[in-house]
Parts: sequence; C-alpha cells; structure tokens
Amino acid sequence: MVFDVAGITAPLWLPPLAGFVLAFFCSMVGISGAFLLLPFQMSVLGYVAPSVSATNLVFNLVAIPGGVWRYAREGRMDWPLARLIAAGTLPGLLAGWWLRLHWLADPQTFKLFVGLVLGALALRLLRELAGRKPATQVKPAATSNRAIFLLALVIGIIGGAYGIGGGSMMAPVLVAVFALSVHKVAGAALFGTFVTSVIGVTLYQFLPAPGGMSAQPDWPLGLLFGSGGLGGMYLGARAQKHVSQRVLKIGLLLVLAGLAGGYVLQYFR
Repeated sequence: MVFDVAGITAPLWLPPLAGFVLAFFCSMVGISGAFLLLPFQMSVLGYVAPSVSATNLVFNLVAIPGGVWRYAREGRMDWPLARLIAAGTLPGLLAGWWLRLHWLADPQTFKLFVGLVLGALALRLLRELAGRKPATQVKPAATSNRAIFLLALVIGIIGGAYGIGGGSMMAPVLVAVFALSVHKVAGAALFGTFVTSVIGVTLYQFLPAPGGMSAQPDWPLGLLFGSGGLGGMYLGARAQKHVSQRVLKIGLLLVLAGLAGGYVLQYFR
C-alpha cells in the first residue's frame, strides 16, 4: 500500500501488527508504545519527514482508549493523578510543537539529551532492583502535586516535539523518582498521553508550518497503526494485574535502556 503523505510503501498487515505488539507490552507499564513506534517508522519504514511525529500521535488517539477504558472499568485508574498529569502536559504541548517545526527539524542533538535522561532513569531503576534504593528518592507520601505538574509540563514539551505523547518518560519518572507503583501509574500515564495526543494532532493538522513544510499526519498509516494498537492496549491493560511489580519494572528497565542506547548511538552515527 502506498502512503502518500509519508512517501513510503508498506504491506497492509505490517502497521496493525507493529501497533498491536508494541501496545500490548508497553501498556502494562503506562506507555502507549509510540516512543518505540517512532523509531520503527523512521528506521524500518523509512518515514523521516517532520510529519512522522503527528502520525505517531494518531496511533495514540486510536490505541490508548482501549487501555484507559480497561483500567477504569476495573477500578484501577487513579483519576486525581491522571488529571494532574493531563493538566501539566497540555501547556507544554504548544511549546513542543513550535520547537519541533522551528528548531528541531533535525533532532539529533535533542535525541541525545533524551537518551541521556532515559539512561539515567534506567540506572535508577537498576539500582532499585538490585536492592540499592537511591538516597534522593521521593517517598510516595511526600509526593508534591506541584512537582508532578512541573514534570508533566516539561514532558509535554518533549511529547509535543516528538510525537511520543509523554508517557514513555512520565511513567518511568513517577516509578523511579517518586516511588509510585507501576500498577498505580499505568492508567494515569496513559490517560495523560491520550489528552496530549488529541491536542497534539490538532496542532499538527491545523496550524501552519514554516517554509511550506508538511507537518500534517499520514492519517491512513496512523489509523492502521492504531487499529492494531487498540486491541493490544486493551489486552495489555487486562493482563497487567497478573504480572508482578518486579517483572514490570524489569520490562520497563529493558525498554528504557534500549531506547536510551538507540538514541545515543544514533547521535554518534
């Protein structure tokens, strides 16, 4: 199938399959999978135009409701935390959109920064899993709404710039720094990512891009990714309660380390 906006040709079955696999495993830790879908689109499909960020957000629009609905239906959605994440993320979104189109059309340096941040979070989780609790870890009872709001604001900028929604950074920080459980964080982080994605797609679709650049999403490609992601997200959210905290943290650690390594290596290449 030819995807005109992306300028690529891909088998019709590949986007839904990729969306399903990523969403199933990532939804268990509060991540939509969009942060892995972006490298997949760029490295496997060869979709490297700025509009790839917007297409990534379309995946979130379709895929995330399945996971959010499942967490809410089973009473495992922390709505106050979800609303706090969404409220902090939204103001940063417009700044992220502007940075992506005006300063970060070539995002190598920024990806290096993100890779180093995610690598630091991976090391923090590794220390915890090894039985060494970081001295600076914030206790759950001391978790500040203001601190989480400011964190969400910064992550909103990153999510708006790269089309990752923000859950891939929000969930690890809440687990590694604020000492919240993965089970508590997952649904709230997904909800915040969904809200971010709704506004993000709107910005990319309707606001003008500089210099005649095309920033609108490839809707057919994004919807195909999302159609697979919807089922994967629902089943992943359903399966999460049967998986232990330690296994989920190890999975999150592996994802963080892989993504951080990929970003850093990409910079030096």
